[in-house]
Amino acid sequence: MAYETVDLSIAGGVARLTLNRPDRLNSFNLQMHAEVADALAKVEAEATVRTLILTGAGRGFCAGQDLSDRAVAPSDGEIDLGESLEKRYNPLIRRLVALPMPVVCAVNGVAAGAGANIALACDIVIAAKSAKFIQSFANIGLVPDSGGTWILPRLAGQARAMGLALTGEPILAETAADWGLIWKSVDDGKLVEETDSLAAKFAKAPTKGLAEIKKAIRNSWSATLDDQLDHERDAQRRAGRSDDYKEGVDAFMNKRPPQFTGR
Repeated sequence: MAYETVDLSIAGGVARLTLNRPDRLNSFNLQMHAEVADALAKVEAEATVRTLILTGAGRGFCAGQDLSDRAVAPSDGEIDLGESLEKRYNPLIRRLVALPMPVVCAVNGVAAGAGANIALACDIVIAAKSAKFIQSFANIGLVPDSGGTWILPRLAGQARAMGLALTGEPILAETAADWGLIWKSVDDGKLVEETDSLAAKFAKAPTKGLAEIKKAIRNSWSATLDDQLDHERDAQRRAGRSDDYKEGVDAFMNKRPPQFTGR
């Protein structure tokens, strides 16, 4: 597929997926959904990829849904927004969460509506200090989607989640970091450097072990302690059979830097 609304590059174990509709603040239409899905399939299929960076072109990360898209635009007939979620946004969130590698989101500007919740669904979010997160759904009579009603209270607590969702007020990246919504905020000029440095670290890390960490932490949100102890046992068993575990132990014992392969 030739891309018009996204850019995908793969180098040095790092895939970079850039939402590229800057004139629309990288809001989603049907074409972008299809191209993002295709790009993520390529990332999954490429054995050399050990981490993914998701970011936006221009002055925004993603303004959510393009309301002028005919698939969701109000008209004389009934619009089924649930169909859009079922066919496009929900699969996207599930895919990002399940990718067997760290997903780093670099929020370079406004992240609004579904765009905010797509960012928050990633494993690590680094945002420029000028970036804003907006749960803009209430402003047009809608409900936070793309996992927002599930993610927000777990990251920020019910009081803050309720305030964000009901008021639609924007919060700056520094506040988002203080509230635990994101990993960190950085000076605008340092966003690319910080993101690339972290991605390079992950590209040389024990990928299978990191994937197990992702699954274990996300599983804990719906597990009892007993369930989670069992999950940790099984995850540790799998991780302990990896080549990277053997390499990590050997490097530690011999006081040398490890050379992980992701296997």
